[in-house]
Amino acid sequence: MDLIEVTERALATGPLCDSCLGRLVADRSFGLTNAERGRAMRTAHALTVDDPFEEPDEQCWVCEGECERFGTFADRAVAALEPWAFDTYQVGTRVSPLLEENEQFLREDAGVEEESDERVETLNNEFNREVGKRIGEATGTEVDLERPDVLVLIDLSTDELEVQVNSAFVYGRYRKLDRDIPQTRWPCTDCNQTGIKRGEECEACMGTGFRYGTSVEQLTAPPVVEAMDGSEATFHGAGREDVDALMLGPGRPFVIEVKQPRTRDVDVEELEREVNAFADGRAEVEGLRLATHEMVERVKKLDASKTYRARVEFDAPVDEAALATAVEELRGTTVEQRTPHRVDARRADLVRTRTVYDVAAELEDDHHATVEVHGEGGLYIKELVSSDEGRTEPSLAGLLDVGAVVTALDVLSVEGEDEPFERPEFFRETAN
Repeated sequence: MDLIEVTERALATGPLCDSCLGRLVADRSFGLTNAERGRAMRTAHALTVDDPFEEPDEQCWVCEGECERFGTFADRAVAALEPWAFDTYQVGTRVSPLLEENEQFLREDAGVEEESDERVETLNNEFNREVGKRIGEATGTEVDLERPDVLVLIDLSTDELEVQVNSAFVYGRYRKLDRDIPQTRWPCTDCNQTGIKRGEECEACMGTGFRYGTSVEQLTAPPVVEAMDGSEATFHGAGREDVDALMLGPGRPFVIEVKQPRTRDVDVEELEREVNAFADGRAEVEGLRLATHEMVERVKKLDASKTYRARVEFDAPVDEAALATAVEELRGTTVEQRTPHRVDARRADLVRTRTVYDVAAELEDDHHATVEVHGEGGLYIKELVSSDEGRTEPSLAGLLDVGAVVTALDVLSVEGEDEPFERPEFFRETAN
């Protein structure tokens, strides 16, 4: 069907604004707005027929005048966005079922209902673009259709406008320098985080609702939330160490997600100093930088190997030769680990296989040793030493045929595939 016929049939349906007319041929004349296309179609029709339709003096029956309000909604959006700092935005529009039905009737009557979707544009798409274009011009920001800083939602059926503010993200690495600090808040399960059990103060958490007084999250996130003037934060770590383990070396990767930030462009070097001052020596961070939502997934899915240092106590004398032999047998082996007793209440009872990439040990006396292990992610180090009543095979205790327990555990490094592992000096000096 040619353009003149489409125009003739569309204008015959009743009063029609230029935007609704132009949307029928949105693929024509690149660079024009639908209103400009509609005006050109109306002019061309008037020049080629003997009895052209008169200019409409009534409200458009398809959009019911909504296309005249692009600027109005843009002004409302700019005012609603004023409290928020953002570089990117997106507009979404909800069209009422009545207007959607009107659009369908127009397409059918104009004879384009069977045309390609690329030719005919919908009212909500035009709203998104036209309002969005005006927002960008007024704020000096850019459209982002993937993950914008802010999302403007327009509901034509209720005449409401809502702003959704997406989170901001800060990436870095943390070191945990005190033991008995979890990575994130640890809710008390005895009282369901209420602090009260059977009408009295919960003894397990001393009425706080949390098993531990603080966490890495609580030591690091508050200054970030304050700097970005956000509402709250969520801490995402690349795995987590045991509560009683230190996290040393270059630290563990993490992302702090700040909800509803009013400021995004922060001085990360100054922020790093503020976080470390706030943590007061119990934890510290380094390498802070602004990040995107994708970094959360990268951190959470990081397939990292880890290096540990364990202080080990034996319940019978061990000599250097026996320890060296056991270490040599563990080096490079694959162990089978059934879910440890200490976590079986929280994790499924499974048998996992993990590789021990390297091991080295130094005997301090016949009952104590320092053991360093570089292992595959998910390797349980305490059980690799103790055997956990035979649930880990092989184990240091099993190979020595003596009881062994980890009395202190430190994580020395967390390394992903994109960050090549370099063995500590201790390994280079003692490994064969």
